[in-house]
Amino acid sequence: MRTFAMLFGRSRLGAQASAMLDEKAKAESSRRRRLIVNADDFGRSANINEAVIRAHREGILTSASLMVNEAGFEEAVALARENPRLGIGLHLTLLCGHSGLRPQTIPGLVNAAGEFSASPVKVGFRYFFQKSLTEQIRAEIHAQFEKFRATGLFLDHVNGHLHLHLHPTVFKILMKDADQLGIERLRLTFDPFWLNCRLAKGHWCYRALHASIHHVLAGRARRVLDRRRIRHTSVVFGLLQNGRVDECFVKRLLQLLPEGDSELYSHPSLDEFRNEFDALTNPEIRAQLEQLGIELIRYQDL
Repeated sequence: MRTFAMLFGRSRLGAQASAMLDEKAKAESSRRRRLIVNADDFGRSANINEAVIRAHREGILTSASLMVNEAGFEEAVALARENPRLGIGLHLTLLCGHSGLRPQTIPGLVNAAGEFSASPVKVGFRYFFQKSLTEQIRAEIHAQFEKFRATGLFLDHVNGHLHLHLHPTVFKILMKDADQLGIERLRLTFDPFWLNCRLAKGHWCYRALHASIHHVLAGRARRVLDRRRIRHTSVVFGLLQNGRVDECFVKRLLQLLPEGDSELYSHPSLDEFRNEFDALTNPEIRAQLEQLGIELIRYQDL
């Protein structure tokens, strides 16, 4: 009996030591700085597709969010298959784009050409107050997930065009159907305003407004995601730049990047947002990442 008690005591001590080591490893991991560099709008056009793939091959881009109903979709899928290290997620589109379902199926969401409204404010209010649209929104969401699944690509993450995935009505659908849709990682669009003030100047009204709206939406969503164990980064940068993720901004961001996991999203193209493409392919930024010991990851690495 005495021998058993001694062995049992040692076993408990060993378990406690193991637990302490696990906690220490988690603490050390949280102090590391890891960064997802994502491109939205993959599949929107051939121009954007080329910029995304070049930013991945020649620069620091680690993932891209795919629009499944736009003109460059099939080319984007082919390019994704040729670049398996590029994490591909679904860029859910419920405004400023095209639907997967026929207009007759979702007449409250699109016009006769299958086009969503291009007015974020109008869409936001209609989707929230017109409860009759909820089932149409759900049907279109499932259609876009199904089209993504049909590509055979691994679903690295989920987000929304203009961040509509955090809209209360849309987010409720996504969470209710998360298991069925296969949602395991999702963008929590929280761009810390006061840190952003140290990174860039100007456009104060735009930045303050968008920060306040998304801080509320992200705060509400964070609790749900954590409860459901859907993985996300602590912070997301790019929201308050609105197409101005340039070399200067990225260099400042890397210096002040918080500990833990972050995302920087952008819209690289070879024309409209050439500045974002140039930033992601700048060799000085790649060198800075290595010098600072910042690890580049994808959502699936969280």
